[in-house]
Amino acid sequence: MLYIRVVNTASGARAVQVIYYRNRKRVIYKHIGSAHTDEEVNELKRVAQAFIDTRIPFLPGFQDTNPDSLLHLDKSEFLGVYHTFFHEVFSLLIRKLGFNDFCVQLLLDLVIMRVFEPASKLRSIELLNTYFGIKHRRQAFYDLAPSWLALKEKAEAVCLKHARINHGFRYELLFYDVTTLYFEAFEEDELRKKGFSKDNKSEQPQILVALMVTKEGFPVAYDIFPGNTFEGNTILPVIKKFIERHAVQDFTIVADAAMISSENIQSFRDNNINYIVGARLGNLSSKLFDELDSSINRVDGESVRVKTDNGYLICSFSSTRYRKDKHEMERQIEKAKAAIKTPARNRRLKFVKSNNSKIELNEALIEKTGKLLGLKGYFTNLEEDIASNNTIMERYGELYKIEHAFRISKNDLETRPVFHYKEEPIKLHILICFMALALSKEIELKTGVSIRKFTTECKKVTDARILNLITSKEIRIRAKASQEIEAYLGNLNLSH
Repeated sequence: MLYIRVVNTASGARAVQVIYYRNRKRVIYKHIGSAHTDEEVNELKRVAQAFIDTRIPFLPGFQDTNPDSLLHLDKSEFLGVYHTFFHEVFSLLIRKLGFNDFCVQLLLDLVIMRVFEPASKLRSIELLNTYFGIKHRRQAFYDLAPSWLALKEKAEAVCLKHARINHGFRYELLFYDVTTLYFEAFEEDELRKKGFSKDNKSEQPQILVALMVTKEGFPVAYDIFPGNTFEGNTILPVIKKFIERHAVQDFTIVADAAMISSENIQSFRDNNINYIVGARLGNLSSKLFDELDSSINRVDGESVRVKTDNGYLICSFSSTRYRKDKHEMERQIEKAKAAIKTPARNRRLKFVKSNNSKIELNEALIEKTGKLLGLKGYFTNLEEDIASNNTIMERYGELYKIEHAFRISKNDLETRPVFHYKEEPIKLHILICFMALALSKEIELKTGVSIRKFTTECKKVTDARILNLITSKEIRIRAKASQEIEAYLGNLNLSH
């Protein structure tokens, strides 16, 4: 049974309590409040009586039970669920990487939300409360966000340090590529420019984002350029900045064919930068093409190395690539023939040329393309005793890892489209996405599963929120983590 008790306090007030007796000893069940006047005391006693009336009587033998440890369904209210486990896991991972050393909690929470459910920054602040019960003021974002723009180099330094300590990175090999991010707008400015779009959004302004990753695909540096910047003009500023900041002595960059130019090659040499870049064989001079055609042995696994003005040209043959290239060439030839038969429907096609206002097949190009079927080329300055042809091809083949990083960024983290219109918010958006990408890649490298699979499993571990109407307290009951997620956390060396 519960009773009301009024007792004098040391301050001269009177305290109203709800009590019960256990083993002939008085136990305070709930302190209702303190008052100084009879009217206030009577009001508190009415509150205490109402409290007792809504309580369930103690069952025999359960007098020692904490009221919050025993739930009665008719005296409980389900409030929903939180995904606190997800936030806890990613907070631990953030500390492991070291982002918490220089970031305020609001920025870290926005990074976590970018992985959990990508949204605008203000919407993310609302979702933090919805999914995690974490409250931040909008005004705090407006006050703090401008200062976050100076954190780019610190974020890169943290990623680089983590790559050295945990992934054995020694600066010897880095992979470079760029992508475009378009905007849901049609007005240009100094940063947002129309240009060649990798998203087929050439009518909309965009920016160019450059990214450098380790051979494992872990991001260590990035930069932003106006959307109309030629890809080949981005690589040197990014690499030079990286070398100056970290005093790198021996360095090899791997990039695709878009980065190759005589000026870039010369700058690589001037700055003692080793390079492995893709070669566009169709652009070779006639003399070099004939030399290559006569020297290459079209057998799987065979390769040839030819010295050129851009360094060594290494070329290999693949029967699988041959069949793919041949199918594509035949398809384009059929399109060209169909266009010649119906000139009114003609459009720019690879194997069509104009001859005195008459369109016809470009037989010379068809012949040259036929000779290139199954061939893949690479330029490098590395001598064969330092890096064999197979080593060059293997390193270039790992370039897909940076493409995979871009896919994570664009698809899972929804970096695009960008809805910001001013330069500072755009740069902040990319910073948050870069940090989220580092977390995502760390998870993928250590667990061997995709970031999407990992987040899906984490989201299954929810905290049920139940209001105990007896004590007016919220109780949370966590779902049991699966063996899968326990294994993932073990691989990440995280305890929760």
